[in-house]
Amino acid sequence: MAEKLRVAIIGSGNIGTDLLAKAGRSPLLEVVGMAGIDPDSAGLARAAAAGVVTSHEGLDDLLEKLDAVDLAYDATSAYAHAEHAEILARHGVIGVDLTPAALGPAVIPAVNLADHVDAPDVNLVTCGAQATVPIVAALAAVTEVPYAEIVSTISASSAGPGTRANIDEFTRSTARALENVGGAERGKAIMLLNPSDPPILMRNTVYADVPEADAEAIAAAVDRVVENVSGYVPGYRLTAPVDISDGVATVLLEVEGAGDFLPEYAGNLDIMTSAAVRVAELHAERRAAS
Repeated sequence: MAEKLRVAIIGSGNIGTDLLAKAGRSPLLEVVGMAGIDPDSAGLARAAAAGVVTSHEGLDDLLEKLDAVDLAYDATSAYAHAEHAEILARHGVIGVDLTPAALGPAVIPAVNLADHVDAPDVNLVTCGAQATVPIVAALAAVTEVPYAEIVSTISASSAGPGTRANIDEFTRSTARALENVGGAERGKAIMLLNPSDPPILMRNTVYADVPEADAEAIAAAVDRVVENVSGYVPGYRLTAPVDISDGVATVLLEVEGAGDFLPEYAGNLDIMTSAAVRVAELHAERRAAS
């Protein structure tokens, strides 16, 4: 059996703790370390209980405690990632960025994962991009998409201070990804926080101009990419057949979380951690094949 890829997690909050569960379950990955800033955090306690090396004194301290690390997830902040990326580069550790820093290329596993396998640092953009860019890319593969607009609605309960503070950056980054990764000539993104109780699942609507639409080809392309994404995000699904009316394709999606650490309604967070695990698994597969 091939040696597992050794991964570390920077950040012991909700995202980092969910990564601990998901990466720890992967047959291709071994979580060897977690760094946080709060010595009493639940994430560090869970990691230590699982036999993972921990540190509350920063990334440098964690790396000094570890024999080797192949890849590190950064689940902290855009500001912190700039420093972390430099440290990881010095140690030859691949960085997978779950913050808005966007220092490395944008990666959406179902669309362009293999294109950036040699990049030292990759960015997972936003939850809205992870959910909708695959759909836009599927449409762009079979027809021209002059304009694509997406609306991501998430439960207010799943939006922490970081999400709320970065909504403008969310819309800009997602719109750029619709264009640069999804293939739309022009993109727009909207994010809504729904305060309902009980909390709703993440819902996404994609509107795309498809002036030369082949309805059967579009439906087939969307079905294929939904199957692809659901392979690493099991709760990702269509909620209605693709509708094409007056040259506009409308695709309705929802994302239900796996419930590993985050609540099941937090599909917006779950799709990010699931994408992060898929990135690391590709590196593990590539190394095993070499």
